[in-house]
Amino acid sequence: MELNKLRSVLDSASGRSPADIVFKNAYIVDVFNKEIFISDLYVKDGIITGFGDENFPSPREIIDCSGKYIVPGFIDSHVHIESSHSSPSAFSDAIVPQGTTTIIADPHEICNVSGISGLDYMLEATENTPLQAFFMIPSCVPATSSEHSGAIIDANSIASRINHERVLGLGEMMNYPGVIWGDEEVLKKILVAKGVKKIVDGHSPGIEKGELDAYSSSGILTDHECETPSELVQRIKRGMYVMLRQGSACKNVIPLLKGVTKSNIEYCLFCTDDKQPESILKEGHINYNVNISIDAGMNPIDAIAIATINAAKCYNLKDRGAIAPGRRADFLITKGLEKIIPEKVYIGGSLVAENGKIVEPSIAIEPKGVASVMDVKNFTKASLALNIKNPHVRVIDIIPGGVLTKKGEAHVTIEHGVWVHNNHQDILKLVVIERHHGTGYIGKALIRGYGLTHGAVGTTIAHDSHNIIVIGDNDEDMSIVVNSLISIGGGISMAKNGKVIGSLAHPIAGLMSDKSLPEVHSSMVKLHTLAFEEFNIHKNIDPFMTLSFMALPVIPELKLTDMGLFDVTTFSFTELEIE
Repeated sequence: MELNKLRSVLDSASGRSPADIVFKNAYIVDVFNKEIFISDLYVKDGIITGFGDENFPSPREIIDCSGKYIVPGFIDSHVHIESSHSSPSAFSDAIVPQGTTTIIADPHEICNVSGISGLDYMLEATENTPLQAFFMIPSCVPATSSEHSGAIIDANSIASRINHERVLGLGEMMNYPGVIWGDEEVLKKILVAKGVKKIVDGHSPGIEKGELDAYSSSGILTDHECETPSELVQRIKRGMYVMLRQGSACKNVIPLLKGVTKSNIEYCLFCTDDKQPESILKEGHINYNVNISIDAGMNPIDAIAIATINAAKCYNLKDRGAIAPGRRADFLITKGLEKIIPEKVYIGGSLVAENGKIVEPSIAIEPKGVASVMDVKNFTKASLALNIKNPHVRVIDIIPGGVLTKKGEAHVTIEHGVWVHNNHQDILKLVVIERHHGTGYIGKALIRGYGLTHGAVGTTIAHDSHNIIVIGDNDEDMSIVVNSLISIGGGISMAKNGKVIGSLAHPIAGLMSDKSLPEVHSSMVKLHTLAFEEFNIHKNIDPFMTLSFMALPVIPELKLTDMGLFDVTTFSFTELEIE
């Protein structure tokens, strides 16, 4: 804070000069004492200056908040903007009216495509949005050596950006075997962040006992992959913060609440991780995490604290997270706390959203350095043929409601040495095609539990390397989807009976549309309708989100990369055929 601004704030706080705005007679949520008190709230130059008294000079503006609550702005402690299918500016305009005023974003999706240029784009694209966007530098680009991504971010790349004022540290360390076994490059990345006293985010699904000790010993501070209350308790026992995640595919808040106590609640945060437009517009954002926690019996002030001051403490954001003198005037006004519906949202003391609408839409910047790359080498329909000799095969079994899979087995139909779809089996072909460097790599596997019939679905959103992933029951439609994705520069495409029946272009790195989030949502609704009505995809899974995670080789148990079928439990490739 500059000297003149600090002096101006102090003059307002002491009553020597008028505030810019006073919010009169509000119920103020105190996340420090965990109580509510009635008071006026004074704001000067975007900073809360205190609660004033009757002798203070008249402010420039008075807002009557009688009967209403002032709540600190919500903080999303871990989010991938790219999962909204929208640009950063469109994402800001969608979530700010929901009461989210600050995010800690991990741009590892776009960085896996565009490298460090992806981070630079995200920083520039959020420079002038009302949403306060901080970033973690992706730690795993690529996520593993078991796939081909568009770029590599090494320790030197991380060092080149780690001191940026809006970079808070190192993003989720998904390569937990590399941490536990002391991989040199992994440790160098961690030491870059620790060397400048910045945070390292974690990602440790299913790790326990000695392996968890080793993982946390590296200085990793957070984890958003807990599935059970026991996992939450074990991580907090080791001094880690645990994020209670509520995204489109992974919904962990309610299960994890059973592990939250008065003693450990200060180590709990809220995050969305990956959330699609439909979920944001239908449910909300971090306010949804808060509201479902309250519905489940949590004290509203405790839920608000998880969404605000806890995250601010974890990420050393000492200027926000509470309604207190000297903090940023980032807050929302709501009629009640049993269900928080923001009527007005203020960021830096300015009204930025009202009644669920953004006041002034953000201006999108030109996406320089993050153009969609579709460099697919020598692809033909014949490239999709799955040649096998043994009908006894390994199958990726989808688990509805999340991104985990199980190792399955099946006996499938073979004709002339090639797998063919059997209408009596819910088993489909899954392929991942490298799209960044024209290597010609194509991984092929079989998957069960998706439910599709008579067609194919594909996308360039395929965590985390974002190659082309396509699922289908026949090669004709699958090849049409691949060629469609190439022609539109990435995104989502669907084909049936030899024709494309739906698509949505994602010109920003093949990951994000340049349309507004409501426009993206409208297109996604049509695609979801087609998925369920034309293809009979099971309604207990998200057809696109689920598909996008089938290529992520750090989430158990079986996944597929462009290099082949990958067993995450052993962190090694495995054969499709079972001897």
